[in-house]
Amino acid sequence: MLPWSADLAGHIEERVIVSELLRGNPLGDPHERPIWVYLPPGYADDPTRRYPSVYVIQGYTGHLVMWANRSAYRQPFTETADAVFAAGAAPPAIVVYVDAWTAYGGSQFVDSPGTGRYHSYLCDEVVPWVDARYRTIPAAGQRAIMGKSSGGFGAMITPMLRPDLFGALATHAGDSLYELSYIPEFGKSVRHLRAYDGDIWRWWADFRSRTSFTKAADHELLMLLGVSACFSARPDGTVDLPFDPGTGVLRPEVWQRWLDWDPVRMVPRYAEQLRGLTAIWIDAGTRDEWYLDIGAQAFRGALAQAGVPDEVIHFELFDATHMAIDYRYPLSLAWLCQRIAP
Repeated sequence: MLPWSADLAGHIEERVIVSELLRGNPLGDPHERPIWVYLPPGYADDPTRRYPSVYVIQGYTGHLVMWANRSAYRQPFTETADAVFAAGAAPPAIVVYVDAWTAYGGSQFVDSPGTGRYHSYLCDEVVPWVDARYRTIPAAGQRAIMGKSSGGFGAMITPMLRPDLFGALATHAGDSLYELSYIPEFGKSVRHLRAYDGDIWRWWADFRSRTSFTKAADHELLMLLGVSACFSARPDGTVDLPFDPGTGVLRPEVWQRWLDWDPVRMVPRYAEQLRGLTAIWIDAGTRDEWYLDIGAQAFRGALAQAGVPDEVIHFELFDATHMAIDYRYPLSLAWLCQRIAP
């Protein structure tokens, strides 16, 4: 495995999209966002040919350029995705790498008064922007979305909410079954907040004043603050935590707002939309630290109860933790492309 970048058989265009929906967002984050559009081998050869498209979204604290990060003995996804098409392992497709970063580390790809209109940005700005500039097939049946962790969550919920845009998905260890994935983290956060008199905003001020992730509290409290801003912000943008920071006791009304975004619980409400999808890839590592393998099982079970046909679902658990499962991405990409090809 060479420790430097390889030439692509296809081509990535690095562009900038100007978002009116993100302009003036609550966190003051940029409304001009980078976007990468991968064009498969042969794209320039036939100016009449159109292609299906796959949208790739990030996990929490992920941002766009991290897709090109290179670790020891691993190629970045930009290269392994290209290899799928170069080897003919799947029909060619346009792959769109979307940025949805916020000052809190992520947006969960939802519209929230605490962070901004990131779901609408993805669906109503990014998709039309790509369709207008590249030779996509602008139909839900030829458009898929995929991601890991928070990106896997976004991949699960987006076709439920917008089946007119996305007809297929792949979720790798996507956030789900919140009583197992989130509640255990709340206890850690209560302990961390003791040093800040239970005030997460004191921690936030401290976090921003120094080098990030130099204290044990940083990972859990950033996730807590960020997801709270996505799921349980009031209409005026005030962020409510789902538990009392002094005692750890759940606040039922606030916690319910988180549960309303649990993909497992969303399935019955969106059963008709899910039955209309053509491809659903679900996987996770059996040693996932946030029990997202169990969440994956619960999501798969909910799909069965909703009447989603078995033949459109790929479900797989494999020996891994939550980390370093990027080698799974080209597998799901190839599988999706085989199913959304015209």
